[in-house]
Amino acid sequence: MMSEFPGAPTGPRNGSRLRVLAAMSGGVDSAVAAARAAEAGHDVTGVHLALSANPQSFRTGARGCCTIEDSRDARRAADVIGIPFYVWDLAERFREDVVEDFVNEYAAGRTPNPCLRCNEKIKFAALLDKAIALGFDAVCTGHYAKIVTRPDGSRELHRASDMAKDQSYVLGVLDERQLAHAMFPLGDTVTTKEKIRAEAERRGLAVAKKPDSHDICFIADGDTQGFLARRLGTAEGDIVDTSGARLGTHNGAYGFTIGQRKGLRIGTPAPDGKPRYVLDISPVDNTVTVGPAEALDVVALTAIRPRWCGAPPAGPGHYTAQLRAHGDDVPVTAEPSGDELRVTFAAPVRGVAPGQAVVLYDGTRVVGSATIAATERRSPAPAG
Repeated sequence: MMSEFPGAPTGPRNGSRLRVLAAMSGGVDSAVAAARAAEAGHDVTGVHLALSANPQSFRTGARGCCTIEDSRDARRAADVIGIPFYVWDLAERFREDVVEDFVNEYAAGRTPNPCLRCNEKIKFAALLDKAIALGFDAVCTGHYAKIVTRPDGSRELHRASDMAKDQSYVLGVLDERQLAHAMFPLGDTVTTKEKIRAEAERRGLAVAKKPDSHDICFIADGDTQGFLARRLGTAEGDIVDTSGARLGTHNGAYGFTIGQRKGLRIGTPAPDGKPRYVLDISPVDNTVTVGPAEALDVVALTAIRPRWCGAPPAGPGHYTAQLRAHGDDVPVTAEPSGDELRVTFAAPVRGVAPGQAVVLYDGTRVVGSATIAATERRSPAPAG
């Protein structure tokens, strides 16, 4: 299955003609992106990233993007487009930088986003570095985001023209150098998934009707808690309210996220009869604290390891922030300070968990992102 690329493609560089490496997952978006890049006159080579050491022959439902079936779908699409195609084995790098990071973050009581980590460490680090070393000018993906080139030649990352499909949040980890070598052919036009599928069908791409992948690609059955239990084992702990009263037990604090309501298995109702939510996860004593929804109100946060899509802000400024892949924009004031970022919300927000990414926007432009380390709540949570 694995084959190493023997060298960079040959061909003249005429005007804006670029040597492009198209990352092809086997899905419809990346196939159409590669086709558009080729149609634009670029010298395109397709590559499928083998990210699983033991890929399944067939996907489970619509989940996953690393199976043998996906590799074959990508190869067939490349054949139709008429571009060379290779498979690169990045399974070990993916295991270390994405899967192990995911497990370790949950074990520490945090909630990671593996898609951001994959974009940062795999698609626009390992893959891009290898592509540049082989003489390519750009890496092309099927992400819905837009790159704007300024008069001075610098590049900015912006939201996709179609806000319903925008994926700029998971690309907020890209720095200026990576943006200089990125290409997102799907982000410049207002489109829908139905139109992309129709375009794929017109182009003769068999993936036109292929289901989208969902959830986490390396957890094929979608059972995140089961995956973590197999990796971390089970350990019974207490579920308590904010007064410390024991309400129930669990099999591992890693199975919970801040703001979670379902699956708490608390036998006794709250005194006020209202639902309770996860407020805190303590891996040290394996305790999960629950309480009312209003106790989730966050007014500020501190984030670490900021990554800027261009020059970092010189001081405090007013922005909007997105806190999850499909979350809404919220107005904030943000101030970078060395390796930290302080974000203050104009109005309290809920469901903010350490380990998640906060991505800052100036209008549609992505300013940068950072990993949430701590949150500040509006007031101490009442008991219950």
